[in-house]
Amino acid sequence: MKKSQEYIARTLFGLEDVLSKELENLGAENIQKLKRAVSFEGDKQLMYRANLHLRTALRVLMPIHRFEARNEHQFYRSIQSINWSKYMDKTDTFAIDTTVYSDYFTHSKYVMYKAKDAIVDQFRKHFHQRPSIDVDEPTLRIHVHISERNCTVLLDSSGTSLHKRAYRTKTHRAPINEVLAAGMIMLSGWHGERPFCDMMCGAGTIVCEAALIGQNIAAGAYRKQFGFQSWKDYDHTLWRNIQEEAKAAQRPLEHPIVAADIASKTVDMARGNMILPAFEELRVSRKDFFKNSPKYENGVLMMNPPYGERYHEDDILDFYKNIGDTMKKYYAGYEAWIISSNKQALKNVGLRPSKKYQLFNGRLECKFHRFDLYTGTKNNDAVDKQ
Repeated sequence: MKKSQEYIARTLFGLEDVLSKELENLGAENIQKLKRAVSFEGDKQLMYRANLHLRTALRVLMPIHRFEARNEHQFYRSIQSINWSKYMDKTDTFAIDTTVYSDYFTHSKYVMYKAKDAIVDQFRKHFHQRPSIDVDEPTLRIHVHISERNCTVLLDSSGTSLHKRAYRTKTHRAPINEVLAAGMIMLSGWHGERPFCDMMCGAGTIVCEAALIGQNIAAGAYRKQFGFQSWKDYDHTLWRNIQEEAKAAQRPLEHPIVAADIASKTVDMARGNMILPAFEELRVSRKDFFKNSPKYENGVLMMNPPYGERYHEDDILDFYKNIGDTMKKYYAGYEAWIISSNKQALKNVGLRPSKKYQLFNGRLECKFHRFDLYTGTKNNDAVDKQ
């Protein structure tokens, strides 16, 4: 019988439901939604699959020890009680990340140093040699989470954050996170069954994530390394089989994915991020959204327009009004999705959203709205007064 282990997948606020569904589809058990995270249970094979496939996870962590501590001495002893030679050798490297919400421990860096001392002292005592610190590419990345007196030690099976898909080489001034872009698409319910477009594409992240989803290409298909590949119990054969299984499940793109932006430099940047085989059918052009109708009918339009930080207030309100007017004029039959932190500007779109989600783009609290652009009897001019 395969051994079941608890894991915690971290995500962005508002994507917990989407991540839970992803885990359910992978066969995870005992799925529990947390704040910006989802806990679940499964075996090593599931953990490997989770790192490869999850589109809305930032990291997959494995808890190895929980304890209570009210002071640095209790904390140090508890960290030392873990048999660290089970997870790394004296010649390996490690890094420690800390998250602290506690009246007992007020400085996260101090917690990090105490945890490092406890690990190093254990190795010195037993092996007369200690592993080194490497904050960039450690053999083992350790997370310590403290909530008041409750402490959890977790190992990071992902290594580099999973939002780094290894396709984006150039970034826009305000790039959207790959995990957020994928989450938006999955919230929309689009899986490749209709044309998809982003006419303010920036660096092209949204359409790149759409291309991966539309072709059922695993989110981490182009990554070179995951954290678990440096673990002492790494199973190379199992990992190779999971990768081959993922490749066999890929499918051709059934409908076109189109991207455009008004700035030629931005278009060049987006094209520079689309050099991998998954993106060879993407079409990126320099176009003014406000002056061009879509090439395809009955598609999905998704955009991350400017929020107004560099605009005069009246200008940004007019900008969003023009977005609404353009959608009504050219995009009848489409399902449109817009994310923005500017709530007043979103109201100026002049359409009533049929769905609303609260998300965060970085530190900015955003609304993600769906607008159904009907042809015929529905009233597209109904303004959301809420």
